[in-house]
Amino acid sequence: MTAPQRIAVLGLGRMGTAVATRLADQGWDVVGWTRSGRPAGAVETTGDPNDAVAKADIVLLALFDGPACLEVVDQVRGALRSDAVVVNISTIAPSEAAGLARDLGASYVHAPVLGSVSAVAAGALRILAAADHDRVRPVLEALGTVHRVDDAATAAALKLVANNSLAGAVVALRDTLRQADALGLPRAPVLDVLALGQLGGLVARKRPFLTGEPTPVVAEFTVGALAKDLALLAAASDTPLGGTAGLADTPAGPEADIAVAATVPAVDDAVLEPLRAYVRGHSTGDPAHFRDAFLPTAHIEGIRDGAFVSWPLEEYCTLFHGRPAPDEPARSRRVDTVDVHGTVATATMSLWHGADTFTDIFLLVHVDGSWRIANKAYHRHS
Repeated sequence: MTAPQRIAVLGLGRMGTAVATRLADQGWDVVGWTRSGRPAGAVETTGDPNDAVAKADIVLLALFDGPACLEVVDQVRGALRSDAVVVNISTIAPSEAAGLARDLGASYVHAPVLGSVSAVAAGALRILAAADHDRVRPVLEALGTVHRVDDAATAAALKLVANNSLAGAVVALRDTLRQADALGLPRAPVLDVLALGQLGGLVARKRPFLTGEPTPVVAEFTVGALAKDLALLAAASDTPLGGTAGLADTPAGPEADIAVAATVPAVDDAVLEPLRAYVRGHSTGDPAHFRDAFLPTAHIEGIRDGAFVSWPLEEYCTLFHGRPAPDEPARSRRVDTVDVHGTVATATMSLWHGADTFTDIFLLVHVDGSWRIANKAYHRHS
């Protein structure tokens, strides 16, 4: 079967960029589009999704959620070729997948994937395809192994169930590490032993995140994405989440790798809330989150361009303009330590922002019934 002449990849986050790059490397003519306008390495990109799909044999959706899929499909509907096939690898609700299948008919293939960025690069994804389309099959096989399922809703539901099992493994790893810490066991031999057992695959893949070393590692599957998937599963099944529900509030932020959830300090949730707000400020660029995190009298201090700076909170907030940094999907943050001493606490956080790595040190106080950050000092690693 002759390969399609052109593939449009709509959505160039971590997975979309990896998929576009893999297909281009395998010889397909690939064009990409993303709402952020972010480039995707060597893959051709366009600023208009209609331009991307106008000449495409296959339109591949790699978007964050169902509403994004519906919005983009509606946006490009008029530009789709009559013989184009829409392949959706996004993780969405079963009802959303079924709706797209009804809307687009035989030209829609729902094909959520199991695996992350490294699996894409190796062509090792497991793909739950709800249709067997001749022109789509070689494209999917270039990305991994195809498993045929009955329909779009089933494929979407199976993906959510699979991600729930991953969340359970993360929670089990978190609880195990906390017990090991309580026993005074060094982290390295604990991970060595866990690598031999049922959690071995997760430990092997995520060890850089678990060791606590200040090494920048780009997140492959984020806490935010997993939390979204767990919420979809709970809604679709009408069954509340069990022990995995807490992953949605991992204080290292929605863009942090899932393994961060296994290393979050076991402290009272209220102490972590200002740290979560602080991370939300960085991930969204919205200074309102910093005002939630800090006391109005707080200062942010450190060395900038060789000189000591001490910003009052409002001056610090002027550095943020209400939108994420262009490279936000590649950034990650991790809460390293939290120590509570009655009504005061200290915390440290590592932040990997592009070429820069920061260590943030916080002083928190419990005032008027809640925890707030009283001061922050930071070190920028060169």
